[in-house]
Amino acid sequence: MKQYEMIAFEEAYKKVVGSAVVLATGKVKLEASLGRILTTDITSDMDMPPFDKSAVDGFACRKADLNDELEVIEIIPAGKVPEKTISKGKCAKLMTGGMVPEGADIVIMVEDIVEPTENHIRFVGEKTAVNICKMGEDIRKGDLVLKKGTMIRPQEIAVLASVGCVNPEVYRQPIVGIISTGDELVEPEQKPAKSQIRNSNAAQLIAQVQKTGAIPQYFGIAPDNETATRQIITKALENSNIVLLTGGVSMGDFDFVPKILKETGISMLFKRMAVQPGRPTVFGIMADKYLFGLPGNPVSSFVQFELLVKPLIFALMGCAFKPLEIKLPMGAEYTRRQTKRKSFLPAFIRSGKVYPVEYHGSAHIHSYIFADSIVAIEIGETKLSEGTLVDVRQI
Repeated sequence: MKQYEMIAFEEAYKKVVGSAVVLATGKVKLEASLGRILTTDITSDMDMPPFDKSAVDGFACRKADLNDELEVIEIIPAGKVPEKTISKGKCAKLMTGGMVPEGADIVIMVEDIVEPTENHIRFVGEKTAVNICKMGEDIRKGDLVLKKGTMIRPQEIAVLASVGCVNPEVYRQPIVGIISTGDELVEPEQKPAKSQIRNSNAAQLIAQVQKTGAIPQYFGIAPDNETATRQIITKALENSNIVLLTGGVSMGDFDFVPKILKETGISMLFKRMAVQPGRPTVFGIMADKYLFGLPGNPVSSFVQFELLVKPLIFALMGCAFKPLEIKLPMGAEYTRRQTKRKSFLPAFIRSGKVYPVEYHGSAHIHSYIFADSIVAIEIGETKLSEGTLVDVRQI
């Protein structure tokens, strides 16, 4: 590939995800499994419900006896096994979740009964549901409850707990090394001097990495010095699965990073993409290491993390990343002059329509605090009219 050749975003995406080799696996405690990816299918070790249980507070009896006065022969709290069998003219009082006694085929709600005498009830409702959750109606023993490759959310934790899987096997979390480059950068706690700016990219990328469930590791700011930059990049590669560099990947006088990457043994799969923002994004691999050179402008690094880095992180954890993408009508017209690259426009969704955020270019990170989505604009498109259906990706 020629140094200045740009590839389509779709081709870049295939190269990134196609290079992923899933990481090792290990077991974790259930309470530490949030955000991890299952390595195996999970099956139920029992029927659920494990017995016929009452869906309401009420009285278990026979349908055939609904018109008769019934004697209460037992009180069954949740967690207790019934001691008596329900026969003609008999019933048992039980609580929601309580085990339905043998012989009963219906539970009538407390609200639908009267008590004519002590320990006797009569059904006075017009009709009633059965109000019994049957054994195994939700899940049968041996049924698949979670598939391999599932990300564990709070609801999956509940399912794992319900089937006794307290040490699920998951894929290892990638360690993502983060390096910023440039003498113009100072850390956020410092007051920038003239010609300097605070390093917002690193904090942003650390947060984005954490949100995926991967582990961020910050290696600091690499100065505009070839030897120091080589040392930081080498250290990051040794201690990370993925390395993210911001800045230093264009063609300026001090942008010697491409030379260092080549000398380090990184095989570059692409150096530029036909996208906006993020054209000077580079991606390379070295054995089981992955490196992105992201543009220094914060919007570019934010967007390309969402579009390329995040899918790679999930691929390494054994999960096919599928962002929520929908089609919505434009709520306002949008035009652009440059159409040679695919554009990703910050936008927000309101009342079923999507609106572009006021956006001054790839350095305008403040625009993204108003954005909840990205609109893809294909190569060659100059205008999106109000009402036009567009592809919207939530962020």
